[in-house]
Amino acid sequence: MDQDHSARRREFLQRALQSGVWTMAAASGLLAPLSAVAKRPKKLPPGKSIYDMRGSVSVDSSAATMETLITANSTVETGSNSFISFVVGADSHMLRENSKIELGGEGMVEEFMRLVSGKVLSVFGRRNEGESHTIHTTTATIGIRGTGIYTESEPDVSYVCTCYGLVNLASNTDPTSSELIKSEHHDAPRYIYADGYAGKLIAEAPFKDHTDQELMLLEALVGRTTPFSSIRGYSSPRRGY
Repeated sequence: MDQDHSARRREFLQRALQSGVWTMAAASGLLAPLSAVAKRPKKLPPGKSIYDMRGSVSVDSSAATMETLITANSTVETGSNSFISFVVGADSHMLRENSKIELGGEGMVEEFMRLVSGKVLSVFGRRNEGESHTIHTTTATIGIRGTGIYTESEPDVSYVCTCYGLVNLASNTDPTSSELIKSEHHDAPRYIYADGYAGKLIAEAPFKDHTDQELMLLEALVGRTTPFSSIRGYSSPRRGY
């Protein structure tokens, strides 16, 4: 995606949020076309999983429809120029194009998510005592505690932005490469590499490819709000990312 197109997309989202209009769709797999306009999202009712989708989307190896039920044990996959926004219990996800996730859990309570490939933005509800959630990528294991998080998974590197909340980030190949991250607002994006020096596989990374408006939408779908104000209408995250 070129920078001009990305800037236009984010500016549109700002205006849409401030005027009470919400949009979704895929621009290089990040959002739906800017011409697609939807009503302000509300918490999805019981039995409803999918808020929006475009293009080629499958759930458990079958083509998805707006009525498809996604559970804590489903596999969700998107093709080119496709995306899906959906809810499982207290968790909400936005899966980008050319991406695949495998969920694991019981009923509507996710216990883990494996990002096989691609990109996903997620918000997670707080777990009860004794419950946990873990994200697995090609190179990292991420312990989740009531968090908003954006993740990319490629064969030799993963990208993780803890948008807010607390995560325990660890390399899959090097037990000495780990980090506990507490973030208020995109404070510590990281790359996690497959190979390199012991203790050095986690590195600082730039902020990229997700927005506060998307996080607001995902939280709204599960009846919550983000920790930051929805009135600010950021064109980019704080801290100069």
